[in-house]
Amino acid sequence: MRILVVDDDAGLRKSLTLLLTGDGHDVATEGDPIVALARAAAEPFDVVLCDVRMPKMDGVEFLRSYLASGGTALVIMMSAYGGEEAAIAAMKQGAYDYLPKPFRSDEVLLTLRKAEERERLRGRVAALEAEVERFRDRDVIAESPAMRGVMDLATRVAPHRTTVLITGESGTGKEVVARAIHRMSPRRDGPFVAINCAAIPEQLLESELFGHVRGAFTGADRDRIGLFEEAALGTLLLDEVGDLPPLLQVKLLRVLQEGEIRRVGGSGITKVDTRVLAATARDLESDVAEGRFREDLYYRLNVVRIHIPPLRERPEDLDRLATMFFERAIARAGGGMVPAPDALPALRGRRWPGNVRELENVIERSVVLNAGGTIAATAFAESAPPPAARGASGPAALKDVVQQAEGDAIERALEATGGNRTDAARLLGISVRSLYYKLDRPPE
Repeated sequence: MRILVVDDDAGLRKSLTLLLTGDGHDVATEGDPIVALARAAAEPFDVVLCDVRMPKMDGVEFLRSYLASGGTALVIMMSAYGGEEAAIAAMKQGAYDYLPKPFRSDEVLLTLRKAEERERLRGRVAALEAEVERFRDRDVIAESPAMRGVMDLATRVAPHRTTVLITGESGTGKEVVARAIHRMSPRRDGPFVAINCAAIPEQLLESELFGHVRGAFTGADRDRIGLFEEAALGTLLLDEVGDLPPLLQVKLLRVLQEGEIRRVGGSGITKVDTRVLAATARDLESDVAEGRFREDLYYRLNVVRIHIPPLRERPEDLDRLATMFFERAIARAGGGMVPAPDALPALRGRRWPGNVRELENVIERSVVLNAGGTIAATAFAESAPPPAARGASGPAALKDVVQQAEGDAIERALEATGGNRTDAARLLGISVRSLYYKLDRPPE
């Protein structure tokens, strides 16, 4: 931690500096409390060790002024014999603890370790609160019988370590359900880590999942833990698990069976306690039948399956989702807008191939592009298909027509998926690699 020692006794400042730097802390000292107050307000400190009795300004006054200036460091008072009452009074006004002088080295270090643990827990609580808010922001809407069944199954499986396979079309909310399972599980205080297996090049994916040791490959200048270790005591979501290459399918199966990993380039085995959830928009049964996905891995992942139906099959959820997305998008845009009365009926009339994600993107676009106070139903009209190109016959003209049609199809797929190239490739029925090639291909 970064610690500021405030005491008019130069000998004490020196001895505390030696003790605390020897314990690994970064220490600054000031003998003048007024100078120390200005420094504490200007620089980031984790802890301030402050004497109760000092010339110019006593410790209690220092504490009041520091807290009034918005200081966030933990303040620990130091008091000589007879100063305990003042130190206790300071604690009532916001000091974290106090140390009676003279104090032993182990007393100081123990008090600081308690402070360090408190700060670690405070940071963890803040992170969890942020996670809860993010989860609430994208809460699961379950008005329809189908989604109520999904959440009932998610609730029942959450307390167990069982591997869950979450299936459904792109944009249906597979990660949202995975986060709900994590939040309802005994691992809720641990990390939730998600990786899209289709979005990372094959040569980097193994290192991303399992980590690597220094020198394992060009550019590996230090050891690095993978996501299985990062998600230890928590949950790891393997999104688009059906796109795992064959070699990594074998290694994933071993992790699920043995609960251990080996970093790329390493020889040692590391035990991991990580719950695995998997999600896919692919038909894994067909992939198994055609030899694209290992049958033993499929059965290991598919202990419990939760299938999320497409949005077109759960119209009861659409109004609630649309209302939530309108409220959020309008708030981000600064307010002052309302959807027209016929807006929801207009949204109900679409099939939503991109599902919930497409609905959210369409609503956000309508809010961003809205020029007046009312968001008209015409803002949600689906784009008409491009007219067929006309031109001279012959191979060159045909090639132009095909390229134009392909570009239009890609543009509509990217629009439907909010720019998500993996999901767009799925809608188009091509690989992500092919989509990247087509997007980067120069016009002829």
